[in-house]
Amino acid sequence: MRKYSRRFSEILQQVDRSKFYTSLDAVKLLQKLSNVNFIETLEAHIILGLDPKYADQQLRTTVILPKGTGKIVKVAVIAKGEKLSEASSAGADLVGSEDLIEEILKGNLNFDKLIATPDMMLLIAKLGRILGPRGLMPSPKSGTVTFDVKSAINEFKAGKLEYKVDRTGILHIGIGKLNFSAEDLNLNLKTLQESIDKNRPSGAKGKYWKSLYLSSTMGPSVPINISILRD
Repeated sequence: MRKYSRRFSEILQQVDRSKFYTSLDAVKLLQKLSNVNFIETLEAHIILGLDPKYADQQLRTTVILPKGTGKIVKVAVIAKGEKLSEASSAGADLVGSEDLIEEILKGNLNFDKLIATPDMMLLIAKLGRILGPRGLMPSPKSGTVTFDVKSAINEFKAGKLEYKVDRTGILHIGIGKLNFSAEDLNLNLKTLQESIDKNRPSGAKGKYWKSLYLSSTMGPSVPINISILRD
């Protein structure tokens, strides 16, 4: 049997494991139970009926959470010419061409998102082994390979999230900070749910949503009534 800390055991007792909560009630409960000395993130853990080893059952896309994530996102841009000044004036934290590629090759990864213009992708290919495992490699699918660097920077700064199922068909996504209002967090979750349904892979068979749990960084997981959320 798993041994929990006393703090965790005490809050775990306040979650009724025999029932499925509405998402709003679950958010309010997690806010009430939070008793650590930092602001926790609200996380959604979603098991989908997908087997990502098949190409037509992979789910990787982006969503803009209407209330943001509460996280300060550091954006780097690799471009050339006038796109460099466009990126700087749009608020990019790091901007460069071959010089920035060299910095990344040396292991300087002081950013959360890397945006690149299509004409730089050949040069960026050699960064694959560094960026790939960290989920930082620019790709058209995630909206990080584009000539419209201004829009891309603004969207990621405002709370645009990339998500994809792991190899077991599960999504783990932070959807905001626990000090947001419960209604704002619930709206972010609803937006995520609609995005997951809209982007259902063509090869998905049978039951698509298998389970959904909400948890906080250091808190327990709370089972959610998926039918009510999807109504």
